[in-house]
Amino acid sequence: MMDNETTFKLLDDIGAAFARHDIDAMVGYFAVDGEFVNAIGSDPHGTCYKGHQQIRGYFEGLFATVEDVQWEKTDIRVVAEKAYAEWHRRATLKSGETQDWLGVDIYTFGDGEILKKDTYIKVVRP
Repeated sequence: MMDNETTFKLLDDIGAAFARHDIDAMVGYFAVDGEFVNAIGSDPHGTCYKGHQQIRGYFEGLFATVEDVQWEKTDIRVVAEKAYAEWHRRATLKSGETQDWLGVDIYTFGDGEILKKDTYIKVVRP
C-alpha cells in the first residue's frame, strides 16, 4: 500500500498528464487491466473502459471532439488505497458548445497504478 504522500504526488502527476492531454502518460498510470468508469453511458453506473486499449480509445475520442478541456482540482482526500478527487471541468467542443461540470473521481490504487477510476458528475446549466 502506498503512503499518503506518495498517493498525493501520483495524483498531481496524473492531473498534469490530463492538463497536457498526454494520452500516453494518462493510460500509463492505469494497470494493464485497469478500469475507467465514465459517468456517462447507457448503464446506470456509466460506461466501463477496461485495459489500456479501451481507455486509450476513450480519451482519443474525447480529445478528437473537444477544442479545449481542462480539469481544475478543488479537493483531494486519500484514505488507504482510495483517493477522492473533486474537480471542476470546463470544455469547449469543436462544435462551439461549452460544457461546465463539477465532478469527483474515486481512484483505487494498487502497486502504484490505477486499478479503477470511477467518475461522477454534476452538469452545470446556465
